[in-house]
Amino acid sequence: MMNSTIKDMIERRSFRAYTDKIPSEELLDAVIEAGLYAANGRGKQSPIIISVTDKKLRDRLSELNSKYCRTPMDDPFYGAPAVLAVLADREVPTAVYDGSLVMGNLMLAAHTLGLGSCWIHRALEVFDSNEGKEILHSLGIEGDYEGIGFCIIGYPANELPSPPARREGRVFKI
Repeated sequence: MMNSTIKDMIERRSFRAYTDKIPSEELLDAVIEAGLYAANGRGKQSPIIISVTDKKLRDRLSELNSKYCRTPMDDPFYGAPAVLAVLADREVPTAVYDGSLVMGNLMLAAHTLGLGSCWIHRALEVFDSNEGKEILHSLGIEGDYEGIGFCIIGYPANELPSPPARREGRVFKI
């Protein structure tokens, strides 16, 4: 049985090319709200989301992220004009899981609203660096937060790719 939510889950893809057009604040707020409603351990709601559309800060985060790539990239955010950085409180035992669920909700919500997205790693390294900590401090974010991921968002420059075949042998019915 397929409903629209399951269809969206199956059709969502990661995009690695974006137009320069910044999604409206209304669209980004809807994506963020979906992220805030992700399941979380013991109702702690430890993940936070930093919404970045300021080009200067976006480019600074991209440059920092590139420092931790195995192969340095000009722009590990693939030209996406909006970045949602997800961090979670290290004191919460389920922080990484909770933040990962937020990332999943963000990407799914972006897809349902006609936006492209992609999970970009290395948020842990970026926000554990002195410069990353300075960025958090400059934004008034206090506490011991662990970077979970960067959800880049924008209007895709390419068509929705076809899904790759699903690898067999991943389901065991008992």
